Amino acid sequence: MTQFDKRNLSMMMDFYEMTMSYGYFHQPNRDVRVAFDLFFRSVPDKGGYAIFAGLQHVIEFVENLSFSDADIAYFRKQNLFSEEFLDFLRGFRFRGDIYAMPEGTIIYPNEPLLTIVAPIIDAQLVETAILAQINHQSLVATKASRIVRAAEGRKVADFGARRAHNMDAATYGARAAYIGGIDMTATVSAGQQFNIPISGTMAHSWVMFFKDEYTAFKQYAEIYPQATVLLVDTYDVLHSGIPNAIRIAREVLAPQGHRLAGVRVDSGDLAYLSKRIRKMLDKAGLDDCKIILSNSLDEFTISSLLLQGARVDSFGVGERLITAKSDPVFGAVYKLVAVEENGIFQPRIKMSENVEKLTNPGLKDLYRIYDRHGKAVADMIAVQGEQVDLTQPFRYVDPRKPWKNRFFEGGSAVNLRRLYVRDGERVEELPPLEEIRAYVRRQLAEEIWPEEQRFENPHRHYLDTTPDYYELKMGLLEEVRGKHS
Repeated sequence: MTQFDKRNLSMMMDFYEMTMSYGYFHQPNRDVRVAFDLFFRSVPDKGGYAIFAGLQHVIEFVENLSFSDADIAYFRKQNLFSEEFLDFLRGFRFRGDIYAMPEGTIIYPNEPLLTIVAPIIDAQLVETAILAQINHQSLVATKASRIVRAAEGRKVADFGARRAHNMDAATYGARAAYIGGIDMTATVSAGQQFNIPISGTMAHSWVMFFKDEYTAFKQYAEIYPQATVLLVDTYDVLHSGIPNAIRIAREVLAPQGHRLAGVRVDSGDLAYLSKRIRKMLDKAGLDDCKIILSNSLDEFTISSLLLQGARVDSFGVGERLITAKSDPVFGAVYKLVAVEENGIFQPRIKMSENVEKLTNPGLKDLYRIYDRHGKAVADMIAVQGEQVDLTQPFRYVDPRKPWKNRFFEGGSAVNLRRLYVRDGERVEELPPLEEIRAYVRRQLAEEIWPEEQRFENPHRHYLDTTPDYYELKMGLLEEVRGKHS
């Protein structure tokens, strides 16, 4: 098998998922239903928010989850599994439910982003694949949002494919970046697969191929007169690249009735060069020619460039976007929170020496609390099915200060999660990518406080609970302590 063969992604798992599933297979209650929550513990780059991405591919994965004859033969060679179990795998289809936030939702730590309710074997077998999709795409979408915010309305293009961790990371990373707000990608596979606008002009090799820079520019302009963007830093930006670009504008494009669309700089002191370039272009009557900057950019370097007065119309962002270089791990985890007993889901909790690794047990709902102006003031965990009515003062618990009586008054409470899959079948259609992207933009513009969106010391979004849920969690903690102390 090579990476160019048609792949069965069902084998994307940690082997312990299979060994545990075989163990569950031998239990008398091997079809018992359980619930697993997927959540993350901290926002990358010490930011104030993250973006939920990858849900579409999670749902596509479970819809297509099956094991081929080749897969069964591979497991047989491990000499660990009975033929009865292998026959079970041969006919396997996912039988569970998926509750999740809509893709593109602004998210915060320790919230149940996605819950799998399924027979224990089904729930266990999907763990790695689900985490891989959500961790990667949420990470890149979050990084993209920060970069777009730093650009302050200027266009941002994804240039990251050559530095991505592999071809899938480049393609799905471009999708996630588009959800996060970038305007276009240079990755053609992502453009084709997800209908993302694509962009790209030339690399340094084009300029170096010809006998001189002017000839290289001339050949390109003659082929693409309606969209000529020239890479001007192959030799000398100010003494060669820009003067030759101006000559092309006058001698090649103007006679055809076209204008020079833009110039790109990929090295050097970008702030200084961009200011000099702007003056040179304006003096030559090319005040409409755009300046594009690239070269290891991220939200911090972009912010610095703008503080230095860089004259720039758009950015090409590569490795630090597609790999989220400054904090390259999203850190979502997948934990058991409930087991069905006699038709009732009994909560389970994971305790730890580290307080941050304590889990939120049981089946639950997650509400976003809005004030009268539509701003999101907090999120709140409730027992699943619990009524939350803000038409009158509603008491809530701040887990950091549970002794205080606090109330939400006015505003509204919206249950963030929906049922997307029931018994293995999709029950809600997923929105197109453009709609997901617009949803992100609307939340950040209208609902999420600017204080949560700043890069330095962002305001912490509050995660509260209802009194009933707090009592459930504390009671379970006491019960577990009593059993294991």
